[in-house]
Amino acid sequence: MREDPRRAIVEVIGRLGRETQLHLDERHRHFRITDGVILITSVLLVVLAVFNVYYVRLLYQDFNGIVSNMISMHDHLVDVDKDMMVITGHMASFEGHMEHMGPINDHMSSMATTMPKVRAHMNGIAGDMNTIEQSMGLVGRGMGVIDQRVHAMTGGVAHMRENVGQIARPMGGMMPFMR
Repeated sequence: MREDPRRAIVEVIGRLGRETQLHLDERHRHFRITDGVILITSVLLVVLAVFNVYYVRLLYQDFNGIVSNMISMHDHLVDVDKDMMVITGHMASFEGHMEHMGPINDHMSSMATTMPKVRAHMNGIAGDMNTIEQSMGLVGRGMGVIDQRVHAMTGGVAHMRENVGQIARPMGGMMPFMR
């Protein structure tokens, strides 16, 4: 018996049909997997886009804050610059005054060497003043004695005047005769 040549062709076409169907089924399965991966990736990208928009908004707000801080810092730096100019003027004036510190320091050094001598002289003067005070005490007591004696002399002179007055009266009466 001879085989029918058509049967081999039918078998080949049948196998080809099965292989094609298997290939189509596998391809359809891969498309479903690819669609699932695309869907999951799309969902993740949408979530990521939402977070990115949120973070971009936060970044925008932070940048606005940074810009306003920089504007404020610029304004403060302008004020600081003005203050520094004033301070620089004061420092120049202060430096001019500091130039006098050299002579002042020299004078202070001179005073530092002179002041102990002045103190020694002042201590000597204080000692002399004590001596003068004691002498003045003696003079004061002497003046008291002199005062008593002058008072006594005043009394004696007053008594003498009275006596001279008594002698002068009779002499006054005799005066016209003596002429």
